[in-house]
Amino acid sequence: MKKQLIAMAFALTSLLATAPVLAQADLKANTPAVTEIRGNIKARFPQMRPLYESGAVGLGKDGLVIVRDANAVPLRDRQSVNALVADENRDRNALYKEVANANGHPEWEAEIRNTFAQRWADRAHSGWWVQDAGGNWKQKP
Repeated sequence: MKKQLIAMAFALTSLLATAPVLAQADLKANTPAVTEIRGNIKARFPQMRPLYESGAVGLGKDGLVIVRDANAVPLRDRQSVNALVADENRDRNALYKEVANANGHPEWEAEIRNTFAQRWADRAHSGWWVQDAGGNWKQKP
Protein backbone atom coordinates (compact mmCIF):
# COMPACT_ATOMS: atom_id res chain seq x y z
CA MET A 1 0.00 0.00 0.00
CA LYS A 2 2.80 2.39 0.91
CA LYS A 3 4.57 1.68 -2.39
CA GLN A 4 1.34 2.40 -4.29
CA LEU A 5 0.93 5.74 -2.53
CA ILE A 6 4.52 6.68 -3.27
CA ALA A 7 4.06 5.72 -6.93
CA MET A 8 0.84 7.74 -7.15
CA ALA A 9 2.50 10.75 -5.52
CA PHE A 10 5.42 10.52 -7.93
CA ALA A 11 3.08 10.30 -10.93
CA LEU A 12 1.08 13.30 -9.73
CA THR A 13 4.26 15.29 -9.10
CA SER A 14 5.53 14.45 -12.59
CA LEU A 15 2.23 15.48 -14.14
CA LEU A 16 2.14 18.76 -12.25
CA ALA A 17 5.77 19.47 -13.13
CA THR A 18 5.06 19.19 -16.86
CA ALA A 19 1.88 21.29 -16.79
CA PRO A 20 3.76 24.63 -16.65
CA VAL A 21 6.01 23.48 -19.50
CA LEU A 22 3.04 22.78 -21.74
CA ALA A 23 1.36 26.03 -20.78
CA GLN A 24 4.50 27.99 -21.67
CA ALA A 25 5.59 26.12 -24.79
CA ASP A 26 4.83 27.61 -28.19
CA LEU A 27 3.92 24.49 -30.14
CA LYS A 28 3.45 26.59 -33.28
CA ALA A 29 7.02 27.86 -33.18
CA ASN A 30 7.96 29.09 -36.62
CA THR A 31 11.67 28.84 -37.22
CA PRO A 32 13.08 28.01 -40.66
CA ALA A 33 13.87 24.46 -39.49
CA VAL A 34 10.35 23.92 -38.08
CA THR A 35 8.78 25.33 -41.25
CA GLU A 36 10.84 22.99 -43.43
CA ILE A 37 9.99 19.94 -41.32
CA ARG A 38 6.27 20.75 -41.27
CA GLY A 39 6.43 21.21 -45.05
CA ASN A 40 8.01 17.76 -45.43
CA ILE A 41 5.28 16.17 -43.32
CA LYS A 42 2.54 17.99 -45.23
CA ALA A 43 4.03 17.04 -48.62
CA ARG A 44 4.24 13.39 -47.56
CA PHE A 45 0.65 13.22 -46.31
CA PRO A 46 -0.93 12.24 -49.67
CA GLN A 47 1.26 9.12 -49.60
CA MET A 48 0.59 8.44 -45.92
CA ARG A 49 -3.18 8.90 -45.98
CA PRO A 50 -4.01 5.62 -47.78
CA LEU A 51 -1.79 3.77 -45.30
CA TYR A 52 -3.68 5.28 -42.35
CA GLU A 53 -7.00 4.51 -44.03
CA SER A 54 -6.11 0.88 -44.75
CA GLY A 55 -4.85 0.33 -41.21
CA ALA A 56 -1.38 -0.56 -42.47
CA VAL A 57 0.06 2.18 -40.27
CA GLY A 58 -1.16 3.82 -37.11
CA LEU A 59 -0.28 6.65 -34.79
CA GLY A 60 1.90 5.45 -31.94
CA LYS A 61 1.60 6.64 -28.37
CA ASP A 62 5.12 8.09 -28.72
CA GLY A 63 4.19 10.50 -31.50
CA LEU A 64 5.63 8.32 -34.25
CA VAL A 65 4.01 6.36 -37.06
CA ILE A 66 4.11 2.58 -36.72
CA VAL A 67 3.64 -0.09 -39.34
CA ARG A 68 0.71 -1.77 -37.64
CA ASP A 69 -0.32 -4.34 -40.23
CA ALA A 70 2.28 -5.13 -42.88
CA ASN A 71 -0.16 -7.60 -44.46
CA ALA A 72 -2.32 -4.63 -45.50
CA VAL A 73 0.50 -3.64 -47.86
CA PRO A 74 1.27 -5.73 -50.96
CA LEU A 75 4.64 -7.46 -50.62
CA ARG A 76 6.08 -5.51 -53.55
CA ASP A 77 5.31 -2.20 -51.74
CA ARG A 78 6.50 -3.01 -48.24
CA GLN A 79 10.04 -1.72 -48.68
CA SER A 80 8.81 1.64 -49.97
CA VAL A 81 6.22 1.87 -47.16
CA ASN A 82 8.92 1.17 -44.57
CA ALA A 83 11.09 3.90 -46.13
CA LEU A 84 8.14 6.31 -46.15
CA VAL A 85 7.42 5.61 -42.47
CA ALA A 86 11.11 6.04 -41.62
CA ASP A 87 11.14 9.43 -43.38
CA GLU A 88 7.98 10.46 -41.54
CA ASN A 89 9.40 9.45 -38.17
CA ARG A 90 12.71 11.16 -38.86
CA ASP A 91 10.80 14.39 -39.51
CA ARG A 92 8.56 13.93 -36.48
CA ASN A 93 11.57 13.38 -34.20
CA ALA A 94 13.24 16.45 -35.70
CA LEU A 95 10.03 18.48 -35.25
CA TYR A 96 9.79 17.71 -31.53
CA LYS A 97 13.44 18.60 -31.04
CA GLU A 98 13.25 21.80 -33.09
CA VAL A 99 10.07 23.01 -31.35
CA ALA A 100 11.76 22.47 -27.98
CA ASN A 101 14.86 24.33 -29.21
CA ALA A 102 12.73 27.14 -30.66
CA ASN A 103 11.24 27.58 -27.20
CA GLY A 104 14.75 27.87 -25.78
CA HIS A 105 14.22 24.70 -23.72
CA PRO A 106 15.66 21.57 -25.34
CA GLU A 107 14.87 19.76 -22.09
CA TRP A 108 11.14 20.09 -22.92
CA GLU A 109 11.44 17.73 -25.90
CA ALA A 110 9.79 14.75 -24.14
CA GLU A 111 6.82 16.83 -22.99
CA ILE A 112 6.44 18.42 -26.42
CA ARG A 113 6.58 14.95 -28.02
CA ASN A 114 3.83 13.73 -25.68
CA THR A 115 1.67 16.75 -26.45
CA PHE A 116 2.08 16.29 -30.19
CA ALA A 117 1.35 12.55 -29.83
CA GLN A 118 -1.94 13.36 -28.12
CA ARG A 119 -2.80 15.98 -30.73
CA TRP A 120 -2.05 13.60 -33.61
CA ALA A 121 -4.31 11.00 -31.96
CA ASP A 122 -7.08 13.52 -31.27
CA ARG A 123 -7.02 14.73 -34.87
CA ALA A 124 -6.87 11.26 -36.43
CA HIS A 125 -9.67 10.60 -38.88
CA SER A 126 -12.43 8.10 -38.21
CA GLY A 127 -11.19 4.60 -38.99
CA TRP A 128 -7.51 5.36 -38.36
CA TRP A 129 -5.66 3.35 -35.74
CA VAL A 130 -4.07 4.96 -32.67
CA GLN A 131 -2.22 3.52 -29.71
CA ASP A 132 -3.52 4.27 -26.26
CA ALA A 133 -1.22 4.99 -23.32
CA GLY A 134 -0.94 1.26 -22.63
CA GLY A 135 0.21 0.51 -26.19
CA ASN A 136 -3.10 -1.06 -27.26
CA TRP A 137 -4.37 -0.30 -30.75
CA LYS A 138 -7.82 1.25 -31.09
CA GLN A 139 -9.61 2.36 -34.21
CA LYS A 140 -10.96 5.90 -34.08
CA PRO A 141 -14.77 5.89 -34.19
